[in-house]
Amino acid sequence: MAKSNTERGRFSSRKKVDVVLGVLRGEDLDLVSREAGITAARLSEWRTHFVTSGPAGLKSRAADERDDELTRLKALVGDLTMRLELSREAVSRLRASAPLASGRPTR
Repeated sequence: MAKSNTERGRFSSRKKVDVVLGVLRGEDLDLVSREAGITAARLSEWRTHFVTSGPAGLKSRAADERDDELTRLKALVGDLTMRLELSREAVSRLRASAPLASGRPTR
């Protein structure tokens, strides 16, 4: 689908939301579309997608055993990450205080 010469390039989702919210607040669709540099049809399409996806964002589900497992695994990853960082720091401190090798083999 070719875009018209009046339309700008890609928009971030945040910019799209800001533009659509302007229309939903009662601003004139044609005026907002001109200010954003897009066609009124494109803005209308964004508004439709925004409004129809709204109910999906409001749905919630009850917590189940997957949530408990996810929480446990996140804690485990955090613990392992901290242990790894502490180990790396200990190794670098040991290396810093170790005497330098002479470069000659000791036989």
